[in-house]
Amino acid sequence: MSIVKINALTVPAEQREVLEQRFSARAGTVDSSDGFEWFELLRPVEGTDQYLVYTRWRDEASFQAWMEGPMKAAHQGGGEGGGERPKPAASGSTLWSFEVVQQAGPKQG
Repeated sequence: MSIVKINALTVPAEQREVLEQRFSARAGTVDSSDGFEWFELLRPVEGTDQYLVYTRWRDEASFQAWMEGPMKAAHQGGGEGGGERPKPAASGSTLWSFEVVQQAGPKQG
């Protein structure tokens, strides 16, 4: 079964729009990675300042290959416009890892 990685990002209210715009600007960069299955950026509604970045992968090796390749490249270098790297929108990050042991989708028909 698949694995799930959830990155819990602490994002101050004044940085929410910045974070969402940065994810929007990179939309599609993970989609073609080998072993990638799903992505969601979850905005907090109440009670927390943490966004959740949900990704699902075929296996741990696929996730690690993405982390060491495309993800690393996207978070290094010149950033927007090739100039100085922009200040992070999140003030903290925690990565949670899970194995999918059961799953269900809507019934067809």
